[in-house]
Amino acid sequence: MLKILPKKTLSMQTRDGVRLDADVYYPDAPGPFPVLLMRQPYGRAIASTVVYAHPSWYAANGYIVVIQDVRGRGTSEGEFNLFAHEIADGEDTVNWAATLPNSNGRVGMYGFSYQGMTQLYAAAARPEALKAIAPAMVAYDLYADWAYEGGAFCLQTNLLWGIQLAAEIARRQGNDETYHALYAAARNPPLYDPIPANPQILQELAPECFYYDWLANSNPDAEYWQRISPRNHLQKADLPMLHIGGWFDSMMRGTLHLYQAMTVRSHFPQFLVVGPWSHLPWSRKVGAIDYGPEAANLIDRMQIRWFDQFLKEQDTGLLEEAPVQLFEMGSNQWQAFLSWPESSAQPYFLSSTGLAAMGEAEGKLIETVPHQSDEDKFVHDPWRPFPSLGGHAAIPPGAFDRSTLEGRTDTVTYTSAPFTTDLHLAGEVWVEVYCEADSTSFDLCAVLSEVRPNGSVYNFTQGYCRVTPTEKSHPLLIPLQPTCICISKGYCLRLSLSAACFPAYAVNPGIDKPLGKAHLMDAQVITVTIHHGGNELSQVKLPIVT
Repeated sequence: MLKILPKKTLSMQTRDGVRLDADVYYPDAPGPFPVLLMRQPYGRAIASTVVYAHPSWYAANGYIVVIQDVRGRGTSEGEFNLFAHEIADGEDTVNWAATLPNSNGRVGMYGFSYQGMTQLYAAAARPEALKAIAPAMVAYDLYADWAYEGGAFCLQTNLLWGIQLAAEIARRQGNDETYHALYAAARNPPLYDPIPANPQILQELAPECFYYDWLANSNPDAEYWQRISPRNHLQKADLPMLHIGGWFDSMMRGTLHLYQAMTVRSHFPQFLVVGPWSHLPWSRKVGAIDYGPEAANLIDRMQIRWFDQFLKEQDTGLLEEAPVQLFEMGSNQWQAFLSWPESSAQPYFLSSTGLAAMGEAEGKLIETVPHQSDEDKFVHDPWRPFPSLGGHAAIPPGAFDRSTLEGRTDTVTYTSAPFTTDLHLAGEVWVEVYCEADSTSFDLCAVLSEVRPNGSVYNFTQGYCRVTPTEKSHPLLIPLQPTCICISKGYCLRLSLSAACFPAYAVNPGIDKPLGKAHLMDAQVITVTIHHGGNELSQVKLPIVT
């Protein structure tokens, strides 16, 4: 490890004359060195240290590290407009970083979430100096991978992020009263306003917040999403990418979609690493489960190997290793794959006495087509919507014991017999369900859990879908969060279905009115019917690894 020089604050100008500020960390050595760049909107002093080592650690490994405030954030000039300037500003910054004193002209980028998105936008411009990136926890399609899931608005994460970004604007303006009001709202989210998805505090204190664009553009084909989604800008970009995700991360589907798209067309190595982590932190304990020492954050060292390979042109041995590394929950070990696992899905069919909402013994998951199975009905009451608990979309995320929650009668559960051998799953999970409701629109949340011999029930993957009149189809396909897990011998598998998962997702009012205009008192009681007999074979499709 090298010694480092005192941090410098340097500025550059974009092509339209806006000043962007950055902290720069130099090794105290002759060089020249490649550059690692992170562009972020949260104040550059933080430098994503919620998941990464401090920039000085990367500098000590032989890199010039640049942590930049994006336009209109931190101390950088200009007006912040969500993702609107990141392609041009990213290209300008890469070109500037490549010419820093003692730089060897080769630039890599790292960072997660927004900092991962800025990598994709910069890569879209294809600056010659950008040689490798490590995007973590990103949205390839901004609509489907971040703002909405299955057509349902991701209320809790979108609202809290909107409040956070609005608070930074208030801080830059020196507006103490607004800042503290938003600070308080972030710790006590306004989820129970007359129009729940359109809280009064944002209307009053942040009327220009991106949140309103996201709420208003509920159609995935809207021009808004086409204009700013990375997938629409990356078609000609090609460079080595280290893709990083987490099984309980809200953007795992985006990480996977990007990886899959790049592996199809890239001429460069594409590596994928997925731990048992949530969006942050990346630690061995997520929710109520400790996944052991192997689950500890290994990304810093892996990124050094990645950038040594492509920015320093050193043979680190990385390219001889399997390009897909997935943490298998349950066994709590890393598993190596030559590609993303594409196991043929094995169905487990839903079967019931018709009382699956009333008791855990009434609904079953079976490997054979049921000879006789009665339909199940359950009632969604917006006065007491089924609550979110863990998973990838709720706060806090992760695995939790759902046994008490699943005693409610506004959910139906289907449980397998105890497994006689360990069951290994790796890949994408689907629920195919025949269902209907007595409303204009309804939601369906599907959760897969392992049921342990002591009766505890721990979720490991879930999915959510909004069904509107134009989208009703038979069967309804719900993609669940991809996963990798070993369900131990003696454990059971359980599917739980409900019509809400609040506040992770906005409650479906069941009426023909835009979400941003639907009043709390407008919300309807909805009866949902689940079919699983005859020609309507509802099932879970499992990626079983043999």
